[in-house]
Amino acid sequence: MEQVNVRWYVEDVSSHSSPVVIVGLPGVGHVGKLVVDHLVHVLSAVKVAEITSTLFPPQMYLSDDAVLRMPRNELFFAPGSETTPSVLLLAGDCQSTTPEGHYKLGDAYIRVFELLGVKRIYTLGGYGVGRLVEQPRILAALSSSSLKEEVLSAGAVLNKDEPVGGIIGAAGLLITLGRLVGMEGIALLGETSGYLVDPVSSTAVLDVLENLTGIKADRTDLTELAGQMMTEVSAIASTIQRNNADDLSYIG
Repeated sequence: MEQVNVRWYVEDVSSHSSPVVIVGLPGVGHVGKLVVDHLVHVLSAVKVAEITSTLFPPQMYLSDDAVLRMPRNELFFAPGSETTPSVLLLAGDCQSTTPEGHYKLGDAYIRVFELLGVKRIYTLGGYGVGRLVEQPRILAALSSSSLKEEVLSAGAVLNKDEPVGGIIGAAGLLITLGRLVGMEGIALLGETSGYLVDPVSSTAVLDVLENLTGIKADRTDLTELAGQMMTEVSAIASTIQRNNADDLSYIG
C-alpha cells in the first residue's frame, strides 16, 4: 500500500471541477468538519475521490453492518445553481498524526485540487479558548494581504497574535502549500471551548463563509444542533450552580 492513495469515483474529472474548495477535517471542536459535512448533505454533493493513507491513525471504522473499513477522507462536488456557485468539499475521518504525514497528505490534496481547477482554498477549523463562547469570533488567516478587506467585510477578524502559536494541521498547511502553486487561501477559525463538539461555532463560521463564497444553503439541521448544545450547556451550568449552592449551605 502506498503512503497516500487517491481513488477516483468519476470518469470525467473535468466535469466535476470548480475554482473553489472548502476543507473541513476533524479538529478542535469539530468546527470545520460540522460545516463541511452539513454542506455535503444539503447541497447534495457527489463523491469525486477518496483518499486513504498509511499516514492516518490505525483506527478502523465500522459500518452499520459492523464491517470494518479504512479511515478515509473524501472529496465531493456540489454543482452550482441559480443561487449557489459550484464548490468542491473535502471532508473525512481524520488528519495525520505526524508532522511528516501532514506535509505528504497536504501535498497530495494540493495535487488533486490542481487537477480539478481549484484557484481558491477555504479551510475551516476551531480555535480553542478554554471557555464556553456564546457569540464566537471568527479569526481569519490569509495566503496574501490582498485578501484582507474581503475577509473583514465578510465578518471575520484578523489578529496576528491569534491563534496563539499559529495554526497546526491542515487548516494552515493547505493555505501555505496552495500559495506555492498560485492558489489563494483563507483559513476561518471559530472560537470554541475546545472541550465539546461545537455547532454554535460552526454556525458562526458558516455565516462568514456564505458571505465570502455566495453559497446559500439550508442550515436547519446545523441550527437545531446549535440549539440543542446551548440547552445542554445551560442545563449543566444550572446543575453546577445548584450544587455550589448546596455546598455553601453547609457553611454557617
